[in-house]
Amino acid sequence: MDVERFVADCVTANQEADAQGAVREVLARAVSTPDAVLAALGDPARAGLNVLHTSETLTIFAATWTPQMNLMPHNHLMWANIGIYTGREDNIFWKRSADGIEAYAADALFVKDTAVLPEDAVHSVTNPLLRFTGGIHIYGGDFFDTARSQWDAETLKEEPSDGAVIRGIFERENERLGLNKEA
Repeated sequence: MDVERFVADCVTANQEADAQGAVREVLARAVSTPDAVLAALGDPARAGLNVLHTSETLTIFAATWTPQMNLMPHNHLMWANIGIYTGREDNIFWKRSADGIEAYAADALFVKDTAVLPEDAVHSVTNPLLRFTGGIHIYGGDFFDTARSQWDAETLKEEPSDGAVIRGIFERENERLGLNKEA
């Protein structure tokens, strides 16, 4: 996998009439050869967001999840495509209700799988495995500079979130496992 070529292909695909569909095709091709993605991005060893591209119209990063890591329900307020290149990612999908949000569906993503999330999706994520999971996440906007919501995992109370909040969650997960910061 040539990371620069992959990013360029995603940027080009993002200009199509069905940007999300076109970008998903690029992503599906990439994760169809997971060994090549691992060779290019490295074997996950800590939770993190390895940013490959960010602009007002497109964000691409490799998300790595620690064993049994959970991320509370959250939204993106933009479309998202997710492709798994190692491990597994379980998603619970939520919808707004009179009482806040309620779970209504679930999907497990395995190596080589891709998922398409609409801009109004609310989901929570779990790595159920005892090893790291790696996925390429692509968003139809600036993921890190968009104010959005997350819901408390226990009370389901809606709270503000953004890229800095999400990065903090990943760093706390590394601390929980005693993983030192990268040098």
